[in-house]
Amino acid sequence: MQKYLSLSYIGSLSALGVATCCILPMTMMLMGIGGSWMAVFGEIAAASFYVLAISTVLVMVSWLMSYQRGSLPKLKWWLLGTTAMTGLAWVVVFYEARINDFLIMQM
Repeated sequence: MQKYLSLSYIGSLSALGVATCCILPMTMMLMGIGGSWMAVFGEIAAASFYVLAISTVLVMVSWLMSYQRGSLPKLKWWLLGTTAMTGLAWVVVFYEARINDFLIMQM
């Protein structure tokens, strides 16, 4: 079970990273930190929906495996954390244009 939980967290973190690759440089510029090094991840943004879909599947498999093995009460907070991170990644991807517009207005 620990393998599925680890995979779901790795998937969630990668989904969150891919989702924020276009917003993070602007945020860093607003804080006075250069964000040009983040442009390297622009190519990864093209695969963001694939990464998010894989992450979502990994989270669902983790929930299913913990339910089947009866360890859901013990792992529910870990699973809720990975579900929240994946959900946040989906929200950031869908509202990326609005977030970018807001950040541009702050400059």
